[in-house]
Amino acid sequence: MPDTDTTPPAPVVAFDETGLPGECLPQYDLIRRWLDETPRDFIELKRREAELLFRRIGITFAVYSEGGNPERLIPFDIIPRVLDPAEWTMMSRGLTQRVKALNAFMRDIYHEREILHAGKIPAELVLHNDGFRPEMQGFDVPHDTYAHISGIDMVRVGPKEFFVLEDNCRTPSGVSYMLENREAMMRLFPDLYSRHRIAPVSHYPEELRDTLRSVAPPNCEGEPTIVLLTPGANNSAYYEHSFLADEMGIELVEGVDLVIDENIVYMRTTEGLRRVDVIYRRLDDDYLDPLTFLPDSLLGTPGLFNAYRSGNVTLANAVGTGIADDKAIYPFVPAMIKFYLGEEPILSNVPTYRCSEKDDLAYVLEHLDALVVKETRGSGGYGMLVGPHATNAERQMFAAKLKAKPYDYIAQPTLALSTCPTFVENGIAPRHVDLRPFVLSGKEIRIVPGGLTRVALRGGSLVVNSSQGGGTKDTWVLESVGDAEPHRR
Repeated sequence: MPDTDTTPPAPVVAFDETGLPGECLPQYDLIRRWLDETPRDFIELKRREAELLFRRIGITFAVYSEGGNPERLIPFDIIPRVLDPAEWTMMSRGLTQRVKALNAFMRDIYHEREILHAGKIPAELVLHNDGFRPEMQGFDVPHDTYAHISGIDMVRVGPKEFFVLEDNCRTPSGVSYMLENREAMMRLFPDLYSRHRIAPVSHYPEELRDTLRSVAPPNCEGEPTIVLLTPGANNSAYYEHSFLADEMGIELVEGVDLVIDENIVYMRTTEGLRRVDVIYRRLDDDYLDPLTFLPDSLLGTPGLFNAYRSGNVTLANAVGTGIADDKAIYPFVPAMIKFYLGEEPILSNVPTYRCSEKDDLAYVLEHLDALVVKETRGSGGYGMLVGPHATNAERQMFAAKLKAKPYDYIAQPTLALSTCPTFVENGIAPRHVDLRPFVLSGKEIRIVPGGLTRVALRGGSLVVNSSQGGGTKDTWVLESVGDAEPHRR
């Protein structure tokens, strides 16, 4: 198992971010008073109002595995999560450091491969990985930036103990919920909102557009034309695609809307073809270009990859960023930080067992009742086992999977994720949460304060994914602790 910085504690009772029971932490003092003073029937009324608001706006996601109508309204909890300025300062420094190292890693493995030659990461783990794209070898991307948009999932287990759970560097989603959650809280509870000094998030689309503008190809003259490439209306995150395109003031396109001529990308418009310089793609590598990747893909554009390799268009995120998403690569990120930056990691990894290693596999098989087992290429909460909450039959089934394909799995201790007060059917109760901040990388690194807080609405559940019954909360990063004047979004 690779070196990890810190072994996380495993408290019997999860840390509650309000500080209760006991002395309420300062950042939650106004929230506590508000909850004490506000009748529960009023909160229930506002919860229903929030649901109607989200339904009217059309904030949905799709769960195709359930059959019937796949569209679901993502549950929104109206009690915000609050972070104080010091907590966010530490997190933002750690996120910046981590994303710098991940981009340096991707630049390295597609060029000199120094980290592999130094033996810091097993070469076969990278070069034989499905996320590694040999087509990217030797290709220089603007500002050596591969993951322009990163969603770093974080969990908390104590007052000052934060851990990175996983890195999302391909096509991270969820930022539209972060923005809509803030709008909903401002509309539903303006008085509560105005009593805090909360760092704004509404400028995220502007920051995203500026980031994309900064990575336009060197041969781009004047203002770059940026588009958002979507798989189409049947994609689970289509609402977010259309939302972000609208907020940035750019065109939302599908593969058939693009034309390649002499390795230059054009967009079909009512006024004829218009050259495209930057594509924010929400389409996985395999489907981008049937001439280079999956030949039967109908979602991409023939010739797009050659136009990209010719330096005539920028793809964000870059092709091949899936290697940094892989959970088998995750244990080595602390080593990347030390290797590329010469720094100690600010944010710790969760200790991770690589089931491809004989000793690690033996340990995992003996302790399935205490571990969380994940597919290395899994996402959305699918393909995982939460050992303490699984039945004997489920654990036996997973043991067979591990023995058959150990390279496909990693395992981690079951952390007691922190809890936040959440409004549920029986009133207000603690529920486990995580946090996905969004890091923008281009000519510079930008992070909008906060991120998407996901909450496990089922009592005792540690799975926060919306596809598994989780919901979301507005995340407040305070600019100062205490009462304040009204302020920005």
